[in-house]
Amino acid sequence: MLGAEIPFPRPRREAWPELVEEPSPPGSGVEDSAGQGVAATATSSSSPSSSMAQRWEEEERRGAAPLARDPPRGGEAAGGEEEPLLRGIFQIGKRSCDVVLSARQLRWSPIQPESRGGDSNMNLPCKEEFVEMKDIFSIKLKRRRFVGQKKGGVLLGITVFVCLKKENKLKDTAINFNNLSEDHCHSWFRCLKEILNGFPNRPKFLKVFVNPNSHKREATHVYYEQVAPLFKLADIKTDVTVTEYEGHALSVLKECELHTFDGVVCVGGDGSTSEIAHGLLLRAQMDAGRDTDYILSPVRAPLPLGIIPAGHIQPVDICTFSSPSKLLRFGFSAMFGFGARTLALAEKHRWMPSNQRRDFAVIKTLASLKPEECELSFLPLKNSLQGSQEKVTKKKERFKKSDSKVQWHTIQGHFLNVSIMAIPCLCSMAPRGLAPNTRLNNGSMALIVVRNTSRSEFIKHLKRYASVKNQFNFPFVETYAVQEVKIQPRTKIGHDTEENVYLHATSAEVNYPWNIDGDLMEGASEVHVRVHPQLINLYGVSIDELDDSKAMCSCL
Repeated sequence: MLGAEIPFPRPRREAWPELVEEPSPPGSGVEDSAGQGVAATATSSSSPSSSMAQRWEEEERRGAAPLARDPPRGGEAAGGEEEPLLRGIFQIGKRSCDVVLSARQLRWSPIQPESRGGDSNMNLPCKEEFVEMKDIFSIKLKRRRFVGQKKGGVLLGITVFVCLKKENKLKDTAINFNNLSEDHCHSWFRCLKEILNGFPNRPKFLKVFVNPNSHKREATHVYYEQVAPLFKLADIKTDVTVTEYEGHALSVLKECELHTFDGVVCVGGDGSTSEIAHGLLLRAQMDAGRDTDYILSPVRAPLPLGIIPAGHIQPVDICTFSSPSKLLRFGFSAMFGFGARTLALAEKHRWMPSNQRRDFAVIKTLASLKPEECELSFLPLKNSLQGSQEKVTKKKERFKKSDSKVQWHTIQGHFLNVSIMAIPCLCSMAPRGLAPNTRLNNGSMALIVVRNTSRSEFIKHLKRYASVKNQFNFPFVETYAVQEVKIQPRTKIGHDTEENVYLHATSAEVNYPWNIDGDLMEGASEVHVRVHPQLINLYGVSIDELDDSKAMCSCL
């Protein structure tokens, strides 16, 4: 929903050697395929140049001081490079390498043997390779064990697990640093662990919610087969709740001890993500002693929310949806009109397969396409009226400025659909997003208004979402960047039977369907939407990094 889907591949266990930490935990014996030839691994005492090895050992002893718990920051050397913490020799692949560890990087380069005859080919410069410490998510000791052996084993070196982004996809890679010296490997292992433990935003304990009905009922399998092994490898403890009914995650979040966790992770669809985000923010208001019926300035969520897959932490905007008397819910996006009617009809046919249910609801709603008569009031950002100058001039007579200080604008009429998006909402039907000009944390919402038009023109507008053409380049489509929106439908008298499929009247007012993050909500006759900048943290990548990505997610 917040960006392109970045699948995290299942770690290939058969490609790993027996990897243990201190002390060695019980595990199954695995014969290491890389064990042959490791006896020739370069150590501090078996390097091509013994004087060089002795010098590096001395530097290693001087630089192996205990690291602080705070994020480590290496000093600057005379040449402007970061001062090394450790330096030693490891065998990487089939070559002996000079390996240098600093607070931010792990670098290595092949060692060139000295030439007795002065052959220039032996003195060619070798390309240095490196990984950023922030990209390393696990460090393990590598041992060779016999079948059935639970503890001990021959120490072969250290394995570093790195997470790298390739074509906007996260790939995990294992790099083996082979060395037969126990003291040498343990010294490096402790130093590497100290650096990793010093990064402040790395979670140690996560609350995980798994919706077993999402992703074609494969979410549970995806978590336990692909995600849980990575959590275990990264030494992240988890408390897993498999949701059993709608609202289950919300009820758990209201009662659990959130302070014991470092973050909350959702394995599910957009409905689950929206419910958990709503629960986190609602719990934050309760803990702060706020009145949850009406929240003008909500407090930020205490924990970041992760949507599988995960990435770095970044703040994200979120909206509040309120009636005149109380808070209805938190959410990222909403649709009123066609988008909400389609969802309401689809919910009545839950027995159908998801793809068939969606297509049926879209076709059925298009067949009985009807506009909603309502009044929209919105508070635009400065210089936020989008579109050409001509279009702005044509719209000018439609605005009614109700207050010169706050500059609220009001438009009235018949609308086929009204979308309010605080995030781009990339999905399979809209690869560029339902609101492509919106960002995750720019403090604004995209208000997209589709006025009444013919069915054929409206279908052309919908088809544009799946193409590279501008879906808003129609005379009946208007877009604004806003801070607040008030939607007040005008109640019709004498609804016919077909209309009652979507609306039902109570003794006091008419409730209208709303599509909020893919969840159906019945709203009152007036709904007030506000955007709250950077109210919650998410594990994820910025949408700016995904502009050229072909990956997609299903957000609606």
